[in-house]
Amino acid sequence: MEQIRIHKWWTHLDVAAKQWLRENVRAKVIPAKVQNRIAEAGGPIEDPLLTEDDWDFVTTQSEFVD
Repeated sequence: MEQIRIHKWWTHLDVAAKQWLRENVRAKVIPAKVQNRIAEAGGPIEDPLLTEDDWDFVTTQSEFVD
């Protein structure tokens, strides 16, 4: 199954979840609350939730003004 690209769901993710991801880049474990927010935004629901490319997006492409 093809991974859902982060740029398709990032704009729908709530600010608190975005902030957690920014503060915990490349975390091995993502809390259930953040996982649920990702799924609600249209992101992946199966592990791995985020790929290396997704984490790169979080650190370089995501805007801190949401």
